[in-house]
Amino acid sequence: MSIRLAWLLPLAVTLLATPLVAAPDNYPAPHQASPDMAAALQKASATHRRVILDFGGNWCPDCVALDRYFHDAANQSLVEASFVLVHVNIGRMDQNLDIAEHYEVPLKKGVPALAVLDSDGKLLYSQKTGEFEAMRKMQSSAVTDFLNQWKPAAAK
Repeated sequence: MSIRLAWLLPLAVTLLATPLVAAPDNYPAPHQASPDMAAALQKASATHRRVILDFGGNWCPDCVALDRYFHDAANQSLVEASFVLVHVNIGRMDQNLDIAEHYEVPLKKGVPALAVLDSDGKLLYSQKTGEFEAMRKMQSSAVTDFLNQWKPAAAK
């Protein structure tokens, strides 16, 4: 019996020494949404940018893909120049539902789902039909087009 178990020791040591791949942490804890939104609106007002509310969760592969596209070489400078990005964690579709409803984002259509606010917090746009819910199958250029469409007029 001890001979059979002998091969388990190196395997166990390897498994314990190998770091687990953590899920991305793009979406902060759900309770952080309101303070993050308040800070984003203040920053947007001071810098004449718009606010993007990105509703989703760290468990969502399409949400992770969207965040990757927001920060890729094609889009990061556009985001930084024209927007303040806020990740709104919706838990398992059970958190911050009031915020989504306030900004007319129908989460039942899928996530990620976006809303765009002007620098004063007025809703300019909200996704109604799950436009980015299949983000893993989309290209970064879809995000580029979205950003160009909704950036402030002065930045166009």
